Amino acid sequence: MSGVIILSCLAAVSATGCREGGTIVSSEDRNIPVMKLYPETIEVPRSFVADIQAIQFVEVKSKVGGFIKEIHVDEGQKVSKGDVLFKLDAIEYYEAVREAEAALKQAEAEYQMTAYDVDRISRLVEKEILAEVRLKQAQAELAVAELEVEQAKVKMQRARLDYNYTTITAPIDGFVDRIPYKVGSLVDTETLLTNISNVAEVFAYFKMNETEYLKFRRAIIRGEEDSRADTVQLVLADGTLYEHAGVVETVEGDFERQTGSIAFRARFPNPEGLLKHGVSGKINMMTKMDDVYLIPQQATFEIQEFTYVYTIDDKDIAKIRSFEPLARFNGYYVAENFEPGTEIAYSGIQRLKDGMKIKPVETSGTDSEGEESADSGKDKESNPEE
Repeated sequence: MSGVIILSCLAAVSATGCREGGTIVSSEDRNIPVMKLYPETIEVPRSFVADIQAIQFVEVKSKVGGFIKEIHVDEGQKVSKGDVLFKLDAIEYYEAVREAEAALKQAEAEYQMTAYDVDRISRLVEKEILAEVRLKQAQAELAVAELEVEQAKVKMQRARLDYNYTTITAPIDGFVDRIPYKVGSLVDTETLLTNISNVAEVFAYFKMNETEYLKFRRAIIRGEEDSRADTVQLVLADGTLYEHAGVVETVEGDFERQTGSIAFRARFPNPEGLLKHGVSGKINMMTKMDDVYLIPQQATFEIQEFTYVYTIDDKDIAKIRSFEPLARFNGYYVAENFEPGTEIAYSGIQRLKDGMKIKPVETSGTDSEGEESADSGKDKESNPEE
């Protein structure tokens, strides 16, 4: 309804604006560049805010407690899997290993003695010197000794493992993050010592709303190459285009109820190491749009939330028409629901009023000097029709 009111107001302004001192002023000699609209198929880039993450991002934590004795890397340094990062004071863990080894040897010795007793008692039972119950008792003691040996082995392996944990190595290839603790710091089990990020490739996470997702999926289902899922682009924080194209790999299983969006993940190569974990950017995806009309933005004007254009009928009468832009594309509004061959005023719209008769000057819509040419033509040719 508000659109009708606005058009009525524009018509009223037109009717009064053509009078000067009670006399109707003719505007039929106005030369106005015009162009015709025809449906086109275009690809429009759509932007989505992206969160960039390393393809691998691993937290390096201490598995045992102790004082940091040595730090073998620096922040930002590139490391390879297995490189030594930190060493903790290992004296107490070394002593625990020696103690566990001694306990194992004692358990093995006791097992050997118990095994000897079983063999000896077995011969005596065969000679009926001892009762068979004594043999069963010895065999039970042997089973217990065997279990004690196994327990000692487990304790020794655990002690050796804790000792080995005092040397902390890189779990992956990558770059070392901030190191919050220095030599001499006391750390506990599960203390975060640093992070290592592998940025040979990066993931870009971005979200689409339901409408955009359905359009994307339908294009994939139809097998349209123009969906461009294999050639997404990344715009960096400084506005420059990242030189390597990415690939959409996967989509989450469901929509977020709070936002009504679904997350996508794209993978980008990063051979130069330009991208770091946690940087931001925008994903550009090309969206195919069929049977749309490109209207130059200079041919339009806005009142409140409505966008308008002047159409020219077969009697060269300018008429105001509103439309809803679908997108902006290289200085054009993308629109639909126009008739093929619709003629619109390309420029000079500030001199037009609803219902005004004009003298159309054909233009392709790309002639930036069309308005100037029309004005010069008006000076040379003035023959108003009453």
